[in-house]
Amino acid sequence: MSKDLTQGNVTKTMLLFALPMILGNLLQQFYNIADSFIVGRFLGSGALAAAGSAYTLMTFLTSVITGLCMGSGTVFSVWFGRKDMKELRNSVAVSFVFIGSVTVIMNLLIFLLTDPILHILNVPDDIYGLMREYVVIIFGGLFFTFLYNYFAFLLRATGNSAVPLYFLGIAAVMNIILDILFVVTFKLGIGGAALATVIAQGFSGIGLGAYVWFREPSLRPKKDGLHITRKSILGVMRHSSAACVQQSVMNFGILMIQGLVNSFGTAVMAAFAAAVKIDSFAYMPAQEFGNAFSLFISQNHGCGKTARVREGIKKAVIVSGSFCLLVSAVIFVLAPLMMQIFISADETEIIRIGTVYLRTEGSFYIGIGVLFLLYGFYRGIEKPEMSLMLTVISLGTRVLLAYMTAPLPQVGVMGIWLAIPIGWILADITGIVYLKRAFSKSKLC
Repeated sequence: MSKDLTQGNVTKTMLLFALPMILGNLLQQFYNIADSFIVGRFLGSGALAAAGSAYTLMTFLTSVITGLCMGSGTVFSVWFGRKDMKELRNSVAVSFVFIGSVTVIMNLLIFLLTDPILHILNVPDDIYGLMREYVVIIFGGLFFTFLYNYFAFLLRATGNSAVPLYFLGIAAVMNIILDILFVVTFKLGIGGAALATVIAQGFSGIGLGAYVWFREPSLRPKKDGLHITRKSILGVMRHSSAACVQQSVMNFGILMIQGLVNSFGTAVMAAFAAAVKIDSFAYMPAQEFGNAFSLFISQNHGCGKTARVREGIKKAVIVSGSFCLLVSAVIFVLAPLMMQIFISADETEIIRIGTVYLRTEGSFYIGIGVLFLLYGFYRGIEKPEMSLMLTVISLGTRVLLAYMTAPLPQVGVMGIWLAIPIGWILADITGIVYLKRAFSKSKLC
């Protein structure tokens, strides 16, 4: 089911490849939202605040794994574009051992440092116990997260974005059913919601790994043909480490923002927890399109199709930009109603805070849409360090401005909301200026 992204109509090829990735992430967001809906409706706003803050923490931790897998995916895609299956299999062997080992070590450290991490996040005393119960169980599924992401990026690198969607779809349905069973029927509380997620992750990770092993033998390292070289090790390490640092910096910045949000109390925490779910759901298609665009670029870059790379950039900007503008309009109008998916209508203050957040961020989705394309482009042409630099600019600006302005009485929490799009825009300007200068000097592709 592999697909060559170096052939055919550019727009159609990108969209058909991106669609399963977008649907897959929508499903993932959907069962995250279902998790929050069940927790918020049946366990209350305190449990919602705890789960929401834990989600931000877990996103940061899994970003390390996702970044490593994403970087390896770029290496796989370049070798696939060059039709060098031997080097592809070598890279698969190296990256699996490397990322798997990092995951195990990180999991052990996390269990040892759970309480210090929660204290750093300024978790209020009234929800500390709930959040600790939730994260301890969620951490147990970290290796399953590695398995799913690793094999999903491997398949996508070879043009197969459909099969990861199938496994994720089944896992999403499983998660929702188990949520209802554990939380509503068995009354297991917030721990039941976490357990449902871990079981679903286990199915998707183990299932997808088994699929690759038995159904895609050409991707499976073979003992007699395996030839690990310094080149293959350095290639995997460079791209994986850069993407990992990028994802970690991105989510560490978000984690620092979460800590600042927590200092404003449970009402702001609950509003932020619900609004971030909606926010992530809204711009997620642009994010996944950026990831698909990256693999399109890397395959075409790998086989030297510079003209197709340039055409891909133009078409991607049109597609992603149009989508972001449409979603911005929808979010601005429907923000109060969307907040009521998670929050009871009588919680007017929480809904008001969340609506302000959504309308502030939603007005600038075009900024993050362009940024996702820039991230994908620089990864695709084997310049992951540039993607990292843009992330540092975006997140550094966001964190610095938020911590400078939020303590001011006349600004307050609005300083956190405004800092986010300002960071996006500054990173966009930097990435576009560099791209234009490099293209004019023929330094790219």
